Amino acid sequence: MINSNKVTSVARDVLLAPVYLYQGRKIKRDTVRLPEPNGERHGHVSLPEATITAKNKRKPTLNLMIVGDSAAAGVGSQTQQEALVGKLIPILAQQSDICTQFDELVWSLQATTGHTSFDILRRLYVLPPPSQPVDVMVLSVGVNDTTSNVSVHKWQQQIKDIIAIAQRKFGVRELIFLSLPPMAQMPAIPAPLNNFVGAKASILDKVLQQECAANDSVTYMATDFPRMIEEHANGEPIDIAVMFASDGFHPSSLMYGYWAQQLAERIIQVLDASTS
Repeated sequence: MINSNKVTSVARDVLLAPVYLYQGRKIKRDTVRLPEPNGERHGHVSLPEATITAKNKRKPTLNLMIVGDSAAAGVGSQTQQEALVGKLIPILAQQSDICTQFDELVWSLQATTGHTSFDILRRLYVLPPPSQPVDVMVLSVGVNDTTSNVSVHKWQQQIKDIIAIAQRKFGVRELIFLSLPPMAQMPAIPAPLNNFVGAKASILDKVLQQECAANDSVTYMATDFPRMIEEHANGEPIDIAVMFASDGFHPSSLMYGYWAQQLAERIIQVLDASTS
Protein backbone atom coordinates (compact mmCIF):
# COMPACT_ATOMS: atom_id res chain seq x y z
CA MET A 1 0.00 0.00 0.00
CA ILE A 2 1.29 3.44 -0.92
CA ASN A 3 1.77 5.78 2.01
CA SER A 4 -0.16 8.90 1.00
CA ASN A 5 1.57 11.06 3.60
CA LYS A 6 4.97 10.07 2.21
CA VAL A 7 3.84 10.79 -1.35
CA THR A 8 2.54 14.19 -0.27
CA SER A 9 5.81 14.94 1.52
CA VAL A 10 7.91 13.99 -1.52
CA ALA A 11 5.71 16.07 -3.82
CA ARG A 12 6.02 19.05 -1.50
CA ASP A 13 9.80 18.70 -1.35
CA VAL A 14 9.99 18.55 -5.16
CA LEU A 15 7.97 21.75 -5.44
CA LEU A 16 10.04 23.48 -2.78
CA ALA A 17 13.40 22.25 -4.10
CA PRO A 18 14.32 25.64 -5.62
CA VAL A 19 13.53 27.34 -2.29
CA TYR A 20 15.62 24.80 -0.38
CA LEU A 21 18.51 25.34 -2.78
CA TYR A 22 18.30 29.14 -2.50
CA GLN A 23 18.07 29.06 1.31
CA GLY A 24 20.91 26.54 1.60
CA ARG A 25 23.22 28.70 -0.52
CA LYS A 26 22.25 31.80 1.45
CA ILE A 27 23.07 30.07 4.75
CA LYS A 28 26.50 29.04 3.45
CA ARG A 29 27.15 32.58 2.23
CA ASP A 30 25.85 34.54 5.22
CA THR A 31 26.40 32.37 8.29
CA VAL A 32 29.31 33.42 10.49
CA ARG A 33 32.06 30.79 10.49
CA LEU A 34 33.00 30.21 14.10
CA PRO A 35 36.44 28.74 14.84
CA GLU A 36 37.20 25.73 16.96
CA PRO A 37 38.00 26.95 20.48
CA ASN A 38 41.54 26.99 21.81
CA GLY A 39 42.47 24.75 24.69
CA GLU A 40 43.76 21.35 25.67
CA ARG A 41 42.55 18.33 23.73
CA HIS A 42 43.95 15.68 26.02
CA GLY A 43 44.86 15.37 29.67
CA HIS A 44 44.51 13.42 32.87
CA VAL A 45 42.91 14.12 36.22
CA SER A 46 43.81 12.45 39.51
CA LEU A 47 40.58 11.48 41.19
CA PRO A 48 39.96 11.93 44.92
CA GLU A 49 39.32 8.79 46.90
CA ALA A 50 35.59 8.99 47.46
CA THR A 51 35.33 5.71 49.33
CA ILE A 52 38.00 4.05 51.45
CA THR A 53 38.55 0.66 49.90
CA ALA A 54 41.57 -1.57 50.35
CA LYS A 55 44.41 0.86 50.88
CA ASN A 56 47.47 0.36 48.73
CA LYS A 57 45.28 -1.37 46.15
CA ARG A 58 45.53 0.67 42.99
CA LYS A 59 42.31 1.24 41.11
CA PRO A 60 42.23 1.31 37.30
CA THR A 61 42.38 4.38 35.07
CA LEU A 62 39.25 5.56 33.27
CA ASN A 63 40.15 6.12 29.60
CA LEU A 64 37.71 8.44 27.85
CA MET A 65 37.77 9.52 24.19
CA ILE A 66 35.42 12.04 22.58
CA VAL A 67 35.25 11.78 18.80
CA GLY A 68 33.30 13.65 16.18
CA ASP A 69 32.32 16.87 14.51
CA SER A 70 32.21 20.57 15.38
CA ALA A 71 29.89 20.05 18.35
CA ALA A 72 32.37 17.62 19.89
CA ALA A 73 35.14 20.09 19.03
CA GLY A 74 33.30 22.79 20.98
CA VAL A 75 32.51 25.26 18.21
CA GLY A 76 30.32 27.99 19.67
CA SER A 77 32.52 28.42 22.76
CA GLN A 78 35.51 30.68 23.23
CA THR A 79 37.66 28.03 24.91
CA GLN A 80 37.62 24.28 25.42
CA GLN A 81 36.88 24.90 29.09
CA GLU A 82 33.49 26.30 28.04
CA ALA A 83 32.85 23.52 25.52
CA LEU A 84 31.53 19.97 25.88
CA VAL A 85 34.75 18.28 27.00
CA GLY A 86 35.74 21.16 29.26
CA LYS A 87 32.40 20.98 31.04
CA LEU A 88 32.28 17.17 31.11
CA ILE A 89 35.62 16.34 32.74
CA PRO A 90 35.09 18.34 35.97
CA ILE A 91 31.59 16.89 36.37
CA LEU A 92 32.89 13.33 36.03
CA ALA A 93 35.80 14.01 38.40
CA GLN A 94 33.34 15.02 41.13
CA GLN A 95 31.12 11.94 40.88
CA SER A 96 31.48 9.43 43.71
CA ASP A 97 30.66 6.53 41.35
CA ILE A 98 33.66 7.47 39.20
CA CYS A 99 36.02 8.14 42.10
CA THR A 100 35.10 4.84 43.74
CA GLN A 101 35.97 2.83 40.65
CA PHE A 102 38.99 4.70 39.26
CA ASP A 103 42.21 6.36 40.39
CA GLU A 104 42.48 8.79 37.49
CA LEU A 105 40.70 9.94 34.36
CA VAL A 106 42.67 10.10 31.10
CA TRP A 107 40.85 11.83 28.25
CA SER A 108 41.38 12.89 24.65
CA LEU A 109 39.37 14.86 22.11
CA GLN A 110 39.46 13.83 18.44
CA ALA A 111 37.03 16.12 16.66
CA THR A 112 37.04 18.44 13.66
CA THR A 113 34.56 20.90 12.19
CA GLY A 114 32.74 19.55 9.16
CA HIS A 115 33.46 15.89 9.78
CA THR A 116 30.91 13.44 8.47
CA SER A 117 30.56 9.79 9.46
CA PHE A 118 33.00 8.94 6.65
CA ASP A 119 35.57 11.46 7.93
CA ILE A 120 35.24 10.08 11.46
CA LEU A 121 35.64 6.53 10.21
CA ARG A 122 38.77 7.53 8.29
CA ARG A 123 40.13 9.29 11.37
CA LEU A 124 39.69 6.18 13.48
CA TYR A 125 41.57 4.17 10.88
CA VAL A 126 44.46 6.67 10.85
CA LEU A 127 44.80 7.16 14.61
CA PRO A 128 47.37 4.87 16.26
CA PRO A 129 45.94 2.15 18.49
CA PRO A 130 45.85 3.18 22.16
CA SER A 131 48.33 1.80 24.68
CA GLN A 132 45.36 0.91 26.87
CA PRO A 133 41.80 0.02 25.79
CA VAL A 134 39.32 2.90 25.75
CA ASP A 135 36.72 2.49 28.48
CA VAL A 136 34.24 4.98 27.04
CA MET A 137 34.16 6.48 23.55
CA VAL A 138 31.61 9.24 22.92
CA LEU A 139 30.67 10.05 19.33
CA SER A 140 28.99 13.17 17.99
CA VAL A 141 28.08 12.61 14.35
CA GLY A 142 25.26 13.23 11.89
CA VAL A 143 24.79 16.96 11.39
CA ASN A 144 27.21 17.13 8.46
CA ASP A 145 25.81 13.92 7.00
CA THR A 146 22.40 15.60 7.10
CA THR A 147 23.53 18.80 5.40
CA SER A 148 25.55 16.87 2.80
CA ASN A 149 22.47 14.73 2.10
CA VAL A 150 24.21 11.39 2.61
CA SER A 151 22.09 8.40 1.66
CA VAL A 152 20.47 6.42 4.47
CA HIS A 153 22.20 3.22 3.29
CA LYS A 154 25.64 4.86 3.32
CA TRP A 155 24.99 6.40 6.73
CA GLN A 156 23.92 3.05 8.19
CA GLN A 157 26.95 1.23 6.80
CA GLN A 158 29.36 3.85 8.10
CA ILE A 159 27.84 3.71 11.57
CA LYS A 160 28.30 -0.08 11.47
CA ASP A 161 31.93 0.41 10.44
CA ILE A 162 32.57 2.99 13.18
CA ILE A 163 31.24 0.58 15.79
CA ALA A 164 33.38 -2.24 14.41
CA ILE A 165 36.66 -0.32 14.37
CA ALA A 166 36.00 1.29 17.76
CA GLN A 167 35.55 -2.10 19.37
CA ARG A 168 38.26 -3.93 17.42
CA LYS A 169 41.09 -1.37 17.24
CA PHE A 170 40.43 0.72 20.35
CA GLY A 171 39.04 -2.05 22.55
CA VAL A 172 36.15 0.22 23.48
CA ARG A 173 34.28 -1.06 26.51
CA GLU A 174 31.29 1.27 26.15
CA LEU A 175 30.40 3.26 23.04
CA ILE A 176 27.97 6.18 23.36
CA PHE A 177 26.48 7.85 20.29
CA LEU A 178 24.94 11.26 20.93
CA SER A 179 21.63 11.85 19.20
CA LEU A 180 21.41 14.30 16.35
CA PRO A 181 20.40 17.77 17.55
CA PRO A 182 16.97 19.33 16.87
CA MET A 183 18.01 20.81 13.52
CA ALA A 184 14.52 22.09 12.74
CA GLN A 185 14.86 24.43 15.73
CA MET A 186 18.24 25.90 14.77
CA PRO A 187 17.81 29.68 14.37
CA ALA A 188 20.21 29.74 11.41
CA ILE A 189 17.95 27.51 9.28
CA PRO A 190 14.83 29.33 8.03
CA ALA A 191 11.48 27.81 7.09
CA PRO A 192 10.68 25.84 5.02
CA LEU A 193 14.26 24.49 4.79
CA ASN A 194 14.34 23.83 8.55
CA ASN A 195 11.51 21.29 8.25
CA PHE A 196 13.22 19.51 5.36
CA VAL A 197 16.57 19.36 7.18
CA GLY A 198 14.88 18.39 10.45
CA ALA A 199 13.05 15.52 8.74
CA LYS A 200 16.29 14.20 7.21
CA ALA A 201 18.06 14.44 10.57
CA SER A 202 15.21 12.50 12.19
CA ILE A 203 15.55 9.72 9.62
CA LEU A 204 19.30 9.40 10.25
CA ASP A 205 18.72 9.55 13.99
CA LYS A 206 16.27 6.64 13.85
CA VAL A 207 18.80 4.56 11.92
CA LEU A 208 21.41 5.45 14.53
CA GLN A 209 19.08 4.27 17.30
CA GLN A 210 18.52 0.97 15.48
CA GLU A 211 22.24 0.32 15.05
CA CYS A 212 22.95 1.11 18.69
CA ALA A 213 20.19 -1.24 19.82
CA ALA A 214 21.56 -4.01 17.58
CA ASN A 215 25.04 -3.99 19.13
CA ASP A 216 26.27 -4.96 22.58
CA SER A 217 27.89 -2.23 24.69
CA VAL A 218 26.68 0.49 22.30
CA THR A 219 24.37 3.15 23.71
CA TYR A 220 22.26 5.81 22.03
CA MET A 221 21.92 8.94 24.15
CA ALA A 222 18.91 11.09 23.30
CA THR A 223 19.88 14.61 24.29
CA ASP A 224 17.04 15.91 26.41
CA PHE A 225 16.63 19.34 24.84
CA PRO A 226 13.33 20.11 26.64
CA ARG A 227 15.04 19.33 29.96
CA MET A 228 17.82 21.80 29.12
CA ILE A 229 15.26 24.51 28.49
CA GLU A 230 13.26 23.66 31.62
CA GLU A 231 16.34 23.71 33.86
CA HIS A 232 17.46 27.03 32.45
CA ALA A 233 14.05 28.70 32.34
CA ASN A 234 13.03 27.74 35.89
CA GLY A 235 9.40 28.28 35.01
CA GLU A 236 9.97 31.52 33.10
CA PRO A 237 9.57 32.13 29.34
CA ILE A 238 12.79 31.53 27.43
CA ASP A 239 14.16 32.52 24.07
CA ILE A 240 15.37 29.31 22.41
CA ALA A 241 18.20 31.31 20.84
CA VAL A 242 20.14 31.33 24.14
CA MET A 243 20.81 27.63 23.60
CA PHE A 244 22.67 28.39 20.38
CA ALA A 245 25.89 30.23 19.59
CA SER A 246 26.01 33.48 17.63
CA ASP A 247 25.89 31.56 14.33
CA GLY A 248 22.48 30.12 15.24
CA PHE A 249 23.78 26.65 14.39
CA HIS A 250 26.18 25.39 17.08
CA PRO A 251 25.48 24.98 20.80
CA SER A 252 26.16 27.88 23.14
CA SER A 253 28.40 27.43 26.17
CA LEU A 254 25.20 27.31 28.22
CA MET A 255 23.90 24.40 26.18
CA TYR A 256 27.27 22.63 26.37
CA GLY A 257 26.99 22.75 30.15
CA TYR A 258 23.57 21.08 30.23
CA TRP A 259 24.65 18.62 27.56
CA ALA A 260 27.76 17.67 29.55
CA GLN A 261 25.64 17.06 32.66
CA GLN A 262 23.37 14.66 30.77
CA LEU A 263 26.36 12.93 29.18
CA ALA A 264 28.06 12.48 32.56
CA GLU A 265 24.89 10.84 33.89
CA ARG A 266 24.81 8.44 30.96
CA ILE A 267 28.51 7.56 31.26
CA ILE A 268 27.97 6.66 34.92
CA GLN A 269 24.93 4.56 34.00
CA VAL A 270 26.74 2.52 31.35
CA LEU A 271 29.81 1.99 33.52
CA ASP A 272 27.69 0.87 36.46
CA ALA A 273 25.70 -1.46 34.21
CA SER A 274 28.86 -3.02 32.78
CA THR A 275 30.22 -3.86 36.20
CA SER A 276 26.98 -5.12 37.77
